Amino acid sequence: QVHMVESGGGLVQAGGSLRLSCAASGSIFSIIAMAWYRQAPGKQRELVAAITGGGSTNYADSVKGRFTISRDGAKNTVYLQMNSLKPEDTAVYYCKVESRVSNYWGQGTQVTVSS
Repeated sequence: QVHMVESGGGLVQAGGSLRLSCAASGSIFSIIAMAWYRQAPGKQRELVAAITGGGSTNYADSVKGRFTISRDGAKNTVYLQMNSLKPEDTAVYYCKVESRVSNYWGQGTQVTVSS
């Protein structure tokens, strides 16, 4: 059984920063990549950033230069540092772990950016 715990969401003013964390525990083997997605009301879930086991990263154009994804492989934890936040970043943020066996999703954490 796999257990995912997300934290770090909240309310912040435009221009502010937040750091999201997602820790995966349990029977996870051979993690290929870890990623953050987000879903705003009335919109589809979209990829925000991803990081492979080798450290390669990929970002949505809308967050490049503002967000940074990182991971601690020993702890199976992925982070998302979000700077210069904008109201359009408001969404529920979900972490995802991709392994050779299956994909696992976190429960989601709300990020709200006020103007």
